[in-house]
Amino acid sequence: MRTNEYKVTGMTCGHCEKSVREEVERIAAVEAVEVSALTGRLVVTSAGEVADAEVIAAVEEAGYTVVPAH
Repeated sequence: MRTNEYKVTGMTCGHCEKSVREEVERIAAVEAVEVSALTGRLVVTSAGEVADAEVIAAVEEAGYTVVPAH
């Protein structure tokens, strides 16, 4: 299992969290997604390698700005 952390800006509520979670969960190797509008933290746990670009594209599709936190 691999874990990557990101900083998401623009989220303000539970609906925002749900939108981000649903988009990121569509990535094939993703096993779990933790997202917090309060902290702007996104943690993606995957079974294999997931490129930052894939996660960034998914979050941007949900309408938010994201950068790797590592």
